Amino acid sequence: MRRSMLFMPGNNAGMLLNADTLGADSIIFDLEDAVSPAEKDSARILVRNAMKYLNYGNCEIIIRINSIDTNFWKADLDEIIPLRPQMIMPPKVCSHKDIEVVVDYIKKVEKKHGIDTPVSIIALIETALGVENAYEIAASSERVKAIFLGAEDLTADLRCKRTKKGDEIFYSRERLVIAARAAGIDAYDTPFTDVEDEEGLKKDAEFAKSLGFTGKAAISPRHVMAINEVFSPTVEEIEYAKEVMDIIRIAKEQGKGAISLRGKMIDAPIVERARQTLEAAKALGGVL
Repeated sequence: MRRSMLFMPGNNAGMLLNADTLGADSIIFDLEDAVSPAEKDSARILVRNAMKYLNYGNCEIIIRINSIDTNFWKADLDEIIPLRPQMIMPPKVCSHKDIEVVVDYIKKVEKKHGIDTPVSIIALIETALGVENAYEIAASSERVKAIFLGAEDLTADLRCKRTKKGDEIFYSRERLVIAARAAGIDAYDTPFTDVEDEEGLKKDAEFAKSLGFTGKAAISPRHVMAINEVFSPTVEEIEYAKEVMDIIRIAKEQGKGAISLRGKMIDAPIVERARQTLEAAKALGGVL
């Protein structure tokens, strides 16, 4: 289960070396915004070598490549795909056509290197057009396993100020969650950018979870623990889910229709939420 994703500059050797010790479920090696044009080649080689020679254990590796409107993205894929990352994150995805362009080139690289396990994609949506086409993007390819909201570039495109409260991205957040769920994939929330405000981070993560996001990205290792905590089911939630599933089982055995628990009727949505909670708890193993 992926709850937290930590962005890591692709040109920072020290962070690459210790990536799996920072507590995030996934690490995003960033070859785009975190790297200046003059350092693109060296960062790409550094990330390639880190993936080739370091063992990141159970930490999922995601590569944010450069945008397809640059001269860098194909070179990114040429170097990275042979190392078999779990996921590729193309930025500034605006439509299904952008995904098709990336997927077509990935297929060529995979074929060249005899790779028969297709790499998955997290589509980074950070423009007004991308938000409007969120479902189209989410459903564009079987490789697309999640969509991700990038609020910094989005608010620049919207010509509005990025705030801690986030009223300016409320519609975009909801739009992405709905699109993702309709397409049967995950949705990940934008990072909270104030590294010092841990209380603000927790409130923002809780709000994102309340909207239906699967997890949240971070730009600082200091934020990872709080995100993991927010997006993990609590002991109380797990115990309640177990009660729900037990009472449903008993009701079926006794041939009962309507049933209640703690004074509340147990209907299909409650059962589904209980199932999801137990699945999440199982996926997290000994984390709770």
